[in-house]
Amino acid sequence: MASRTTTRRGERTPAEVLPVARVCVDVPLAHLDRPFDYQVASDQAQDAVPGSRVRVRFAGQLVDGYVLERVEETEYGKKLAYLERVTSPEPVLSPEVHQLARVVADRFAGTLIDVLRMAIPPRHARAEGQPSPEPAPPPAPPPAAPLAAGWTRYPFGPNLLDALLTGRQARAVWQALPAEDWPARLAEAAATVASTGKGVLLVVPDHRDVTRVHAACAALVGETGVVALSAGLGPSERYKRWLAVLRGSVRVVVGTRGAAFAPVADLGLVVVWDDGDDLHSEPRMPYPNVRDVLVQRAHLTGAAFIAGGFARTAEAQLLVESNWAHEVVAARETLRTAAPRVAAVGDSDWQEVKDAAARTARLPSIAFDAARAALAAHAPVLIQVPRRGYVPALACGSCRAATRCRRCAGPLALPGGSDDGVPRPPYCRWCGATEAAYRCPACGSRKLRAQIVGAKRTAEELGRAFTGVPVRTSGGDEVLASVPGKPALVVATPGAEPVAEGGYGAVLLLDGWSLLGRADLRAAEEALRRWMTAAALAKPGVEGGRVVVIADSTLAPVQALVRWDPVWHARQELAARTELGFPPAVRMATVDGSPDAVAALLDELRLPPTGEVLGPVPLDEEGTKERALVRVSRGEGRALALVLTEALGVRSARKDLDPVRVKLDPLEVL
Repeated sequence: MASRTTTRRGERTPAEVLPVARVCVDVPLAHLDRPFDYQVASDQAQDAVPGSRVRVRFAGQLVDGYVLERVEETEYGKKLAYLERVTSPEPVLSPEVHQLARVVADRFAGTLIDVLRMAIPPRHARAEGQPSPEPAPPPAPPPAAPLAAGWTRYPFGPNLLDALLTGRQARAVWQALPAEDWPARLAEAAATVASTGKGVLLVVPDHRDVTRVHAACAALVGETGVVALSAGLGPSERYKRWLAVLRGSVRVVVGTRGAAFAPVADLGLVVVWDDGDDLHSEPRMPYPNVRDVLVQRAHLTGAAFIAGGFARTAEAQLLVESNWAHEVVAARETLRTAAPRVAAVGDSDWQEVKDAAARTARLPSIAFDAARAALAAHAPVLIQVPRRGYVPALACGSCRAATRCRRCAGPLALPGGSDDGVPRPPYCRWCGATEAAYRCPACGSRKLRAQIVGAKRTAEELGRAFTGVPVRTSGGDEVLASVPGKPALVVATPGAEPVAEGGYGAVLLLDGWSLLGRADLRAAEEALRRWMTAAALAKPGVEGGRVVVIADSTLAPVQALVRWDPVWHARQELAARTELGFPPAVRMATVDGSPDAVAALLDELRLPPTGEVLGPVPLDEEGTKERALVRVSRGEGRALALVLTEALGVRSARKDLDPVRVKLDPLEVL
């Protein structure tokens, strides 16, 4: 970069053409969410292009920023400060991503800079200095042969691919069949769009899904035609790949949550797989969900949209019922040949267990028989356990009161294992302190019992019940991507189920009450999603595949699993939320903070006509935190976001130190 051009008096001179830069400064204050004008020096005229990173002086401090545009004059009315320097002339903020970030910020009551932090990775100078590869030529359309056994199993599958090939704005909610090779189906859709010269963006929950989809896409469009983006790549490699996308070197992008903002050129298709997974929800302000981001992106760019999964969320069902998207679902006859046999066993049926080994492994006889049959057929067995660890929750063995740490009142758990043959004492899951001589404060008993049994304890019990069979665990820090198609017991937590070669002979879903009994609006929907994701890894019923779920068979999510009908459950779920006035039937915001802070923010709100405030209610026993719910009709959702933004701006301008967290359409409402 050239040195500063100055006059003889040491003063900088403005650029001759477009001397004013409008900059989005990196200041996360709601009342400052607007562009600020700065003077462009003559030596910066070539580098300070729209989208470039700059350093500016703001309120006496040097902060980062992005040049949004260059103009001839300012409306500020006073002398402008110069840009301190141009950090990089690379236009990392494209006009499309800027527009999308602004829409997302306005929709979720956030600031533009908050969204840009998610959209643009940190700069890595060495990676930026390296040239990106030349763009690969468009691939040939995928052959018809693989499609015959893939998308043609769905009545509207070929119509969807035809729309993608001709460039029409198709919008689909795809219900994948059990045991479906969904990475291959997504790769075929991506290759179809890439063959027209347009870009494709596929967003999946985690890095294991990225690996599978990337491999499937590479097989059709070539290794140079697809790139994977995820946080685990490291700053240099991730920025290098992101720049390759920005510079147009690749057409197909596969990634996790942050890739939803990837600067794909001439976007023709956006895809979100398993949109109900909580990994798709951003944990940072303003907490957008990938599905909503891609819906907005499809609106802005005219790209096609696909939301796929084994289960279906109420939000995806709303897209169908509002006629914004069409559903792609297989016929029931096709489903019957692909689905495993599913049986439900309620708690009352446990009394019928006669086998001592089954009782030791806390399995009802039907589940124990299914596991033995699968192992006899030389196939692995998947056991899904809702919680990891050994015994993650303890209670008094006499009065059943929950155990609490004497220091911090945190929950106690058993770590598992032993020291010189002596079982390890319980410990606090909050502060880590050991409780070697615990005594119940309610009844004085020293006896302990398990409230919840974790994956490690389950694996230990199953190892004793199935002597000689290998037992593997997947969850926490040790997640398996795949297992061979050999006899084995695979104990996994939800979301960590490895793919088995040839499919599992049996899938056992334990402790259904733990998922269904959560105090959460989405408990039933989430339980069904986790069950179906695991059950879809089983062999078809015609090949002996069986699924056993330990839950009351009369409950709606259990019935949906037994009949393999997630669409029916999604309709019921959406109808119930519409009747009760909960998302997605309405737009709702949660306001969390101290009682005074929540009350002050609610006083600032000027709600639209359908606006309603529920609560506030305490979030902790001490009453130091409260939550209020604010809801409006869907048609007034934008107005709700606007009044929340204004209220946060007022608090920011007053420099209120008491924090308040606002989430629009959050996963957790109750």
